[in-house]
Amino acid sequence: MMTAQDLIRPDGTVALDALLAGLGLTEAELALALGMSQNSLATPPRSIALASQRKLRDFVEILMTVVPWAGSLPQAFDWFSTQPLASFGNRTAADLVRKGRAEAVKSHISRIAIGEYA
Repeated sequence: MMTAQDLIRPDGTVALDALLAGLGLTEAELALALGMSQNSLATPPRSIALASQRKLRDFVEILMTVVPWAGSLPQAFDWFSTQPLASFGNRTAADLVRKGRAEAVKSHISRIAIGEYA
């Protein structure tokens, strides 16, 4: 099973190739899922830009929190992309992340992870 250490390097940057391989996605597909331009992950300067890395780290943190109950990284991505969250008007985590609300998603799922009602 893939861990956060497999996806986030010691310097704090996301190992994009490992993430894409673990999810079975292309750079363009991941960028679209995160609300980024389709070229934002395709070129090294853009993929290591602070804003891109922040969004990628938030995404990895969300997925790694969800993996224990989803079962795998691809299943966590499926949850991220498709599961409506009642607390957020039935929007998905992906919808919220695309609107800059990753912190709200992380807070929501951290409460679920410790057994609280979200």
